[in-house]
Amino acid sequence: MLIGLISDTHNQVQATRQAAETFRQLGVHVVLHAGDVKRPGLLHYLADFDLWLALGNGDHDPQLVVTASELFGAGRADDYHVLTLDGASIALIHGHHLRLLNSMIESGQYDYVIHGHTHIPRDERRGRTRILNPGALGGRNFVGRSFATLDLKSGEFKLYPM
Repeated sequence: MLIGLISDTHNQVQATRQAAETFRQLGVHVVLHAGDVKRPGLLHYLADFDLWLALGNGDHDPQLVVTASELFGAGRADDYHVLTLDGASIALIHGHHLRLLNSMIESGQYDYVIHGHTHIPRDERRGRTRILNPGALGGRNFVGRSFATLDLKSGEFKLYPM
């Protein structure tokens, strides 16, 4: 199963549309968004995916949760998610709650911990847990814009720089 990973879209419509188009071309159906959408209207560009959103420190608009519920279902926008996809245990969090992020990583309970917040792509392993950050589609980028895919069968993490 190939899933899409995005984070820190910061209301960047063009970058989000480009990532969504790439996901469609690759046959991605599930997208994990690691937070900082900023404005609810941006979610409409991702409406044809099965999306899970971990709310970030920039996601203050209360309409964001309402829009996410309308487009993707109740409970799809929350502080963090614990999911099982294609047999893989996944924790999805933005990362601004550093203690919680580190606790998830160090617990050894997850195959993958996916986060955003730093705007810096990350692929590292601690014990059985692989920590991934797809980078950022918007905001202040330190290394450029990017998004990613993860093949849950092969473990291939592919970064798409923009």
